[in-house]
Amino acid sequence: MKNSAIVIGAGIVGLATARALAEKNYHVKVFERNEKCVGASVRNFGLIWPIGQPSGKLYQCALRSREIWLNIIQKSKIWHSNTGALMLAYNDDERNVLEEFFQNNCDTRDLELFTNQQISERWKTVNPQGLKAGLLSKTEVIIDPREAMNTLTDYLNECYGIEFYFGKTINRIEQFKVWNGKDIYEADQIFVCSGSDFETLFSEEYKESGITKCKLQMMRSLPINTTGSDLPALCAGLTLSHYASFADCKSMEILKQRFENEMPEYVKHGIHVMAVQNGMNEITIGDSHEYGLNPDPFDRAEINQLVLQYMSKFTRFENLQIAQTWNGVIPKIEGQTEFIFSPQRGVTIINGLGGGGMTLSFALAEEVIATI
Repeated sequence: MKNSAIVIGAGIVGLATARALAEKNYHVKVFERNEKCVGASVRNFGLIWPIGQPSGKLYQCALRSREIWLNIIQKSKIWHSNTGALMLAYNDDERNVLEEFFQNNCDTRDLELFTNQQISERWKTVNPQGLKAGLLSKTEVIIDPREAMNTLTDYLNECYGIEFYFGKTINRIEQFKVWNGKDIYEADQIFVCSGSDFETLFSEEYKESGITKCKLQMMRSLPINTTGSDLPALCAGLTLSHYASFADCKSMEILKQRFENEMPEYVKHGIHVMAVQNGMNEITIGDSHEYGLNPDPFDRAEINQLVLQYMSKFTRFENLQIAQTWNGVIPKIEGQTEFIFSPQRGVTIINGLGGGGMTLSFALAEEVIATI
């Protein structure tokens, strides 16, 4: 007889956990309080982003998650693009960071340095004015998270027999049982994989965890005509200063100091800018970072304007029109990449992945389930 498991939350962490359990021959039920996935897992760029992870365990975790993603993508026909990420330099300090990163990592990562002329010849949507160099990382994968999350749910049901209960809020957990109103469900293992459910089901543990929230403002354009079909995810100097993988570059402090002196509003709002094209030729653009337990629910037009102004420095999309704006809220713990905690026997909380959910969840879930 199979062991049974209940997963609370149908975002990427919950789905990755459900898959890992099913791989270990668990019979899995997933409960989601909303009628479909509407949280941070569908409000992001849709990037599997190993380039952002520092070398070592986290980078290997990102590569393992990428491997799982690509296997699922092949079987489920999720749209994707293997075009990687192109990081662009428009100042000497940015070029220095890219060159240092390449020298430090070219033996362990799939990287290629380009001159400004090579970039201008290959990618017409990159702004050539003032361009000095670029670094292409070939491990990054683009998906459309809105389409992918729905398809992933169907795939997990069809491939593994995982049962999904949408529109059902779990309001109590006790002694291998969960309650949805008066309905009771039992399991050998219970996993809480939703920030909001963790906050309400285990409120004291939530307060003591050190978790805060990060609000991200984002935008998406109307479909836009771009030349060529190999457009990678595009970003520039602000993104280099955002990710820990670049922190060991000697020129990073010089770069950060320039941003603080010349672009204090960007630093204040935690803005780093990326432009990512999906299969419908829409451009997803963002983002900012506002930290706190109660982020402002209202988006600020001036933040979006700052993002668009910076994007115009490294892209030249013709007739760009913004069709949608939104924000996402992600749980995060300063100095940690995840929060794993067991508040009672048979219950495991998986939370606090910050912006690394799409990149790390599949491999992290495998690690967690291996310890059960």
